[in-house]
Amino acid sequence: MHSLKNVRHHLKENKLRSVRIIVTGKVQGVFFRKYTLMKANETGVQGFVKNLPDGNVHIEISGNENAVNDFIAWCYTGSPNAVVEKVEVLEMEPVIFRNFEIHY
Repeated sequence: MHSLKNVRHHLKENKLRSVRIIVTGKVQGVFFRKYTLMKANETGVQGFVKNLPDGNVHIEISGNENAVNDFIAWCYTGSPNAVVEKVEVLEMEPVIFRNFEIHY
């Protein structure tokens, strides 16, 4: 039998969390979207990434708490040639994405 503490921990880890992330800096022309796709596949989050006209990168992801936190932490570094100046994270209502893809 599971303890109440273990059940709560399991529910928290499997609860869907969705966030919108705006990454600012030298984040276009440095394969940021490609590496974002790779990181999403590694962490298991679903969603999309796209370049914005202002030079920033827009990301929306959904996943469990740990996966989303790992992904957000990666955004502060990004791709090898990126120079990340700022990462804005906005919580969203839970969204179910089918996969992770690059939007053009």
